[in-house]
Amino acid sequence: MSSSVETLEFQAETRQLLRLVIHSIYSNKDIFLRELISNASDALDKLRLESLTDSGIGQVDTTDLQISLEVDKDARTLTVRDNGIGMSRDDLVELIGTIAKSGTAGLMEKIKQSKDAATAESLIGQFGVGFYSAFMVADKVTLHTRRAGTDTDTGTRWESDGEGAYTVQAVDGLPVGTSVTLHLKPADSEDDLADYLSESKIRQIVKQYSDFIRWPIRMVTERAEADGSASPGADTLNSMKALWARPRAEVTQDEYNEFYKQISHDWLDPAETVHMRAEGTFEYEALLFIPSQAPFDLFSRETKRGVQLYVKRVFIMDDCEALMPNYLRFVKGVVDAHDLSLNISREILQQDRQIRGVRRRLVKKVLGAIKKMQTDDGERYTKLWTQFGRVLKEGLLEDTDNTEALLELVSAASTHDPDKTTTLREYVERMKDGQEAIYYLTGENRATVENSPHMEAFAAKGYEVLILTDPVDEVWADQVPAFDGHPLRSIAKGQVDLDEPAEGDRSADQAKYEQDYAALLPWLTTALSEHVKQVRLSSRLTTSAACLVGDAHDMTPNLEKMYRAMGQELPGVKRTLELNPAHPLISALRTAHEANTDDPALAEIAEVIYGSALLAEGGELPDPARFTRLLTDRLAHTL
Repeated sequence: MSSSVETLEFQAETRQLLRLVIHSIYSNKDIFLRELISNASDALDKLRLESLTDSGIGQVDTTDLQISLEVDKDARTLTVRDNGIGMSRDDLVELIGTIAKSGTAGLMEKIKQSKDAATAESLIGQFGVGFYSAFMVADKVTLHTRRAGTDTDTGTRWESDGEGAYTVQAVDGLPVGTSVTLHLKPADSEDDLADYLSESKIRQIVKQYSDFIRWPIRMVTERAEADGSASPGADTLNSMKALWARPRAEVTQDEYNEFYKQISHDWLDPAETVHMRAEGTFEYEALLFIPSQAPFDLFSRETKRGVQLYVKRVFIMDDCEALMPNYLRFVKGVVDAHDLSLNISREILQQDRQIRGVRRRLVKKVLGAIKKMQTDDGERYTKLWTQFGRVLKEGLLEDTDNTEALLELVSAASTHDPDKTTTLREYVERMKDGQEAIYYLTGENRATVENSPHMEAFAAKGYEVLILTDPVDEVWADQVPAFDGHPLRSIAKGQVDLDEPAEGDRSADQAKYEQDYAALLPWLTTALSEHVKQVRLSSRLTTSAACLVGDAHDMTPNLEKMYRAMGQELPGVKRTLELNPAHPLISALRTAHEANTDDPALAEIAEVIYGSALLAEGGELPDPARFTRLLTDRLAHTL
């Protein structure tokens, strides 16, 4: 038996908001099913909780709580049914009235207030918001519901076409729970409207958005309907295996590995698993994975970050940039929050202190896991650093809060051992007595760096030098001031002031060299003024004739080359040419200059010395043809 139908009009501003929900808020129409399943899941959660805490709920069977999806192709309807808490008439009007009563301004104010209130209910699952997404795909929506704990089998029927009004009517003979029947619009590819009567489409949506809902989602097909029920024998669409929600002790590594491969589409097991749970005023679980090898698109501009966001096991977004910094873009996994501030469509994460707090903790957990690997299993860490070290070093430019943690992870080649890398901590432990700085040299490859003239004095005196060959090294090593109180210093910049020379060392005669070369140095500075800003004697060279040295804050030639390769025009940076006063070529040039200052061959020899220094560090000659001609002419004169 049914009562008379009551028709209620939507307010004018409410109609505007409904049109916004239906046509503008959601970018993907498939989301309607996620919203309805989320509402149904909340209803089951509430029934289970109230059955334990509220004696007035009555004897409710909670052993077979479920969500069923029923397709009627003849009637063109899709029904989402649950046997959860249900709603009374007042509940129904109140919940749908979240929009109808408050209007646009009131709803937005409610969202704003709830974002900062620790006790505010999450907008996820609020019936009056996600429910209206059904009108994106349906011309009409019919809802039947009955509240658990009522003395009669009378429930409520609600119906609307999403336009000017909705109807409410009391109906007898309803089961406890809620069913939402969508009278579907025809499929329309031009309007991105899929065929939501298709079993395969429904399976795809459930798998994508609701696979980890804790309650079974069952498809009631026409075959299954022959026995008159959605029995456990009906087809269950979701896995319900939310590993992150289980205690770590109850999950095997094989289960972790299988889940990682499912979400990452990787065929290798992960290198490390991070499983964490945060409790208190803001609760969430996270299950993160560090891959064993770098994906092919790690350095592509189009690469996406791998952390998925769920809220109460409902999928929200695939690549959540707000929860993971760019330099950890290789991390895969899931973050499942119990309450997050989302916009009305649940598609965009709102920036607030909760999000920033989650991000900070996730980053520290990931970096801590890598540090533990470094401490406990050096071989496994070395493999990981080989795959992801280059991108981790980007964090030294982006994440000042974790600079020290990242520096602890840095592993680099060095002159200490040609076959092994070293950490900065290990470098510091090997530093010579009295050594203050951590010395490094950047370059395109190890061979170029090892054979650089800048290395000569450091090798002769036994100072270890880090060999940095990743493009990012050109930037971070220059911007990070120090590690553990020791400044990082490029041996290709500034003056070199190593320990005092031993007795008999040629540098002991430096004062005499300065006197002997007093005339040649300013002449060379003038002759090479197009290329260098100064020519001086060197204390870093032992075998090479010359090298080029930048000031402390100059851009390195390699970095300058990278910027130009990206199409950026940069002003040329002139550096200092340092000469080895004991080298035969330099001393011969001094003698020739003293004999005949006006000899035009001297300027050509100066150019050859400059070009040779440029080539020795892997630089590019400004005029290769001219350099080749000058060099061959000089060689010809010696034969």
